[in-house]
Amino acid sequence: MPDFIHWYPGHIAKAERKLKEQLSLVDAVIEVLDARLPLSSSYENISGLLGEKPRLILLNKSDLTEPKELKKWIAAIEAREGFPVLASDAKHSKDLNAIVKKAAELAEPRIQAAMAKGLLRRPARIMVVGMPNVGKSSIINKLTRSSKTKTGARAGVTRQQQWVRINPQLELLDTPGIIPMRQADQQRAKKLAFVNSVSENAYSNEAAAHALLEILPAEKVNEYYGGTTIEDIAKARNWLASGGKPDIERTAVYVLKDFREGRIGKFILDTFPLPLGEG
Repeated sequence: MPDFIHWYPGHIAKAERKLKEQLSLVDAVIEVLDARLPLSSSYENISGLLGEKPRLILLNKSDLTEPKELKKWIAAIEAREGFPVLASDAKHSKDLNAIVKKAAELAEPRIQAAMAKGLLRRPARIMVVGMPNVGKSSIINKLTRSSKTKTGARAGVTRQQQWVRINPQLELLDTPGIIPMRQADQQRAKKLAFVNSVSENAYSNEAAAHALLEILPAEKVNEYYGGTTIEDIAKARNWLASGGKPDIERTAVYVLKDFREGRIGKFILDTFPLPLGEG
C-alpha cells in the first residue's frame, strides 16, 4: 500500500456540507457501518457532524461476520456510544421490523414536541449516513422492498440525497457516502480498501491483497486456497501468466473479491480498544 491513500473527490466534500444543511429537517439518524469494521468504517467525527441528533447504529453485512463475536461488538459499541446498535444485512428481512421500530422510537420525541405546538402529526424523518459501500442504499431498498435507490459494489454509487417513503409513518433520506479528507492511520485506510469503501483508484489490487493476506488467519486462507501468499495461491489455482509465472494481478483481484463475498471466512478485522467481555 502507498504511504498515503488519497480518496477525497470533490463530490464527497460537497456531500458533507449538504448533510449538515439537511440535519435540521430530520428527527434522527441511522448510521450504517460495515460489521467487519465496526470502528474503522465509522466516520471519525460523527458526533461533531451530527450534533445532538438521536442515532441508531446499524452493523450491516453482519452475515459476513461470526455471530458470537459480533454480539460482543454490539454490546461494546452501545456502552461506548450510548445509542442502540442493531445487526443487519441486505439479504434477509428478519431485522426489518426492529430497524423500523427503533428508528420511529428515536424520532418520536421531536414529533411530539412539534405536535405540542399545534402541528399535525407527520411521518418520522430519518437521515441515513455512512461511508461509501457500507450498504446504505441496499438497506433502504430492503425496507421499502423495492429498488428506489441506486446500489452497487463499488464506492460512491449514491451521488445525491434522495427521500424515500418506507411507510406512512416513516421517511428516510439517503445520502452519499462520506469519508475524512485525510487518513493518517494507514492501518485503517487499508481495512477500508479491503471492504471496498474507498475508490479503487486509491490503491492497487496487488498491494491491497498482500496487506489483507498478512492479517487474515493463515489457516483459513490456506484451507480455502491451498496457499497463503499471492504467489502460492496463483500456483495452487493455476492462475498463471505467460511463461507459467504466477498471474499476480488476477490473483489479487480474486483474493479481494473472495474476502468481500465471505468465501474465505467470516471475519471482524478491527480490534476493540477495550475488553469485549465474555458476552
